[in-house]
Amino acid sequence: MTIWLEKFTAHGDGPRLAVKDAIDVAGSPTTLACPVISDRAAPAERDATVVAAARSQGARVVGKTNLTELCRAADGVNPWTGTPENPLDAERIPGGSSSGSAVAVALGEADVALGTDTGGSVRVPAACCGVVGLKTTHGRVPVEGVFPLAPTLDTVGPLGRDVAAVALGMSLIEPGFAAGAFDAGAMIGRLRPEGTVVAAALDSAVDAALRTAGLIVADEPVDCWPAALDAGNTLILGEGYREHRHLLAYPDRISSRIRRRIERGEQVTDGMLDEAYAMRATLREFLDKLFERYPLLALPSIAQPPPRIGAERDVDLTALTLPFNVSGDPALALPIPVEGSALPGSLQLIAPANHEGRLLAAGALIEAALR
Repeated sequence: MTIWLEKFTAHGDGPRLAVKDAIDVAGSPTTLACPVISDRAAPAERDATVVAAARSQGARVVGKTNLTELCRAADGVNPWTGTPENPLDAERIPGGSSSGSAVAVALGEADVALGTDTGGSVRVPAACCGVVGLKTTHGRVPVEGVFPLAPTLDTVGPLGRDVAAVALGMSLIEPGFAAGAFDAGAMIGRLRPEGTVVAAALDSAVDAALRTAGLIVADEPVDCWPAALDAGNTLILGEGYREHRHLLAYPDRISSRIRRRIERGEQVTDGMLDEAYAMRATLREFLDKLFERYPLLALPSIAQPPPRIGAERDVDLTALTLPFNVSGDPALALPIPVEGSALPGSLQLIAPANHEGRLLAAGALIEAALR
């Protein structure tokens, strides 16, 4: 198994915490699972802010987890450090980029794991591995000591085997956090994104899970979805190029696909970034109007079942997650049953900014109804 890039012996009886190797842990090099970084990485002098907070709450750091190289792919495939095995089906991708974090909690090797999410990198592996993952509100959780990709999108969030574990994760990285309340019988805005083809079985599974929990579902078409996706991809390419272009001086220490992704960002002008930021404002206005009518929004986390290894490039894994990085709103990925399938689907719940407590309360309600 290639879950761990570095495993620690941790003493005590606090929660076992796994940390994605894009987040600093004092005394350990942060390698990004990429030779161009690991060749030059010295042990971190101090913990990232989120790790320091977790330790202050009694967490035991049990290791640094594997990831997709430089956080730059959502499939979890890594030619340098190996691809963590999906615990649900070894022939399928684990999802990424927080692949090792999702696998670690799925296998019970950690109680909570930390990942980063710039376009879906907590929610996609959670969906692929059948666990729960939370993308936090942009700017809510400190990113000091976290390797940047696209700063206006980057977030840190917890993964766990169930909603309670993710709530624990939030309380570790934000001392004093408490999940809120959510009423059964609430009306949920069921998003139908234009231009993204979703497997019928996954769509049906989302609707069935919401109704099983006693929630009322109201369809909401989203015609600005393609523009939101374009904006998100522009921001990742453009901001990512500005953060990582210096790494191109060492082309033999980056895989060819990741090198090409960095190079593509050179084509993104400041004007193109400004257009993407303007689209962010439009998307936020659209979602804010929906939140005036609904406490939460819902849709699948991924549009197709996790692809088999070797076929991952045929599926846009962030087609349903990236717009919420653009808007900055928090999003929860929660496993749900799919009729006729041994693999779970994943329900994605969206709340207004800084309402993670509401998300987790609703997630717990749905989780309990499905047991």
